[in-house]
Amino acid sequence: MAAPLYTTSSGRLFHAGLIFIPLVGLPARGKTHIARSLERYLRWLGVKTRVFSLGDYRRKVLGGANVVPDDYFDADAKSPETIALRKKIKDGVEDQVWDFFSRQGGQVVIYDANNGDRASRRELYEKFEARGVHVIFLESMCDKDDIIEGNIRSVKLSSPDYLRWDPEKAVADYWKRIKQQEAQYQEVTPDEGPFIKIMNVGEKIVVNRIEGYLQTRCCFYLMNIHNRHRTIYFARSGQSLIEHSYKADSDLSPAGWEYAERLRAAVTARRKQVAEEKKARGEEWKDRKLVIWTSARRRAHHTAWPFSQSGYKVVQKPQMSEINPGVWDGLSPEEAKQTYPDEWERFLSDPYAHRAPRAESYHDLSVRLEPVIFELERHQDDLLIIGHASVIRCLLAYLVGLPPNEVPAVEIARGDLVEVVPASYGVLSRAFHFWSGEGRDDATGANLYENFAEATVGTVHDIDSVLPSAAEDLQEKAEAEEEEERAKEGGGDGKLGRSMSFLKI
Repeated sequence: MAAPLYTTSSGRLFHAGLIFIPLVGLPARGKTHIARSLERYLRWLGVKTRVFSLGDYRRKVLGGANVVPDDYFDADAKSPETIALRKKIKDGVEDQVWDFFSRQGGQVVIYDANNGDRASRRELYEKFEARGVHVIFLESMCDKDDIIEGNIRSVKLSSPDYLRWDPEKAVADYWKRIKQQEAQYQEVTPDEGPFIKIMNVGEKIVVNRIEGYLQTRCCFYLMNIHNRHRTIYFARSGQSLIEHSYKADSDLSPAGWEYAERLRAAVTARRKQVAEEKKARGEEWKDRKLVIWTSARRRAHHTAWPFSQSGYKVVQKPQMSEINPGVWDGLSPEEAKQTYPDEWERFLSDPYAHRAPRAESYHDLSVRLEPVIFELERHQDDLLIIGHASVIRCLLAYLVGLPPNEVPAVEIARGDLVEVVPASYGVLSRAFHFWSGEGRDDATGANLYENFAEATVGTVHDIDSVLPSAAEDLQEKAEAEEEEERAKEGGGDGKLGRSMSFLKI
């Protein structure tokens, strides 16, 4: 597996060329989810990628569904004014696409629009192929009404089109829009050029004339996605008996074992709180299974022991071991700076790509984690990843769409539970503080790490630049303690304190 890739000075992969991926499909077929997922993966690879949404541009120009012309979404019988308006919006988006390619150094554009008729696709294909851009149509099809209905309710009702609409009226209006376009919709055919067809968001995939390194990587990624709702939690492992030593692979300290119990209590309480919130809003709720992934390092999989004893499935993944510090193992930042001054300077100049002697760089770690990324995409249950700061950095950067060079800049403290909910229009992220005991930070308040290579001292920005801050005491520590005691006594689960506000990234 190859993963986040080095680029040329232009920011482009020299061997991939320019790629334009127009989506094709009727409304509520998961196109936006597919587009954002693919954008996130390509950005994690280091490819300058952007999604251009025709709907977003139309809303910016015209406004929501209540202000567009009545015949705007009709398959036929449009007025000359509406035809001219639609062309103006379409041309405006395509001009932005070309500006991204020609002036901003972009390499891949994903065009989120219906593109439902053959004539408009032919126009797109000829326009961009003539400019040296490789065009691949990505068609999303769905023949299951329950998936379509779920897409409408979970995604489209939160769209700016239906701001302050009655939910049932919004659903009816969107179904009307779908029916209007079904009569004129034409599937992509082999004579139109390269294409990828996805049925029911991952149930089946068909490819035609796909050539090139980056294009085939896109295909492989799309074979692993789904749109089932799930939550992914992240937490660092507890404190070990011998900190700052990669070679020791020591067991948990007494504080580490206490941390493990507190983590189990906090996760259980948070999941119960989510269920209660959804039920209070009248939403249908079905309890989902929780699976725990850890590395094969003792401090990580022993942090998961309380979950295993409570009946949860715990899976060890050797690929999730922390970054190897090489000659820096066991050194403090000051010792590393004094002993290896040249290596230190090179590390500060490029903390993502620099590799100390006998060590791993963050690029190396990302390569090692790519199989985990694909398994993460395939996984459909709730997931808790108990791991090391370097590994969590890489996985969080992928999920929120950060470029590779920002991976070392994500700060993650021991004692914070990070909750990530992948969504079509962004990633909903929250952070909860549940532990302030031994092993969280030093006398100055700086986060403590397993080894120096995990600390990235002097190069980081706080996690609240990616997620909301988890520094406040939200009472979940006391409530998690209460839940822990109830679990020991065989009583019911406790309740986590109020949640942090969420952030769309």
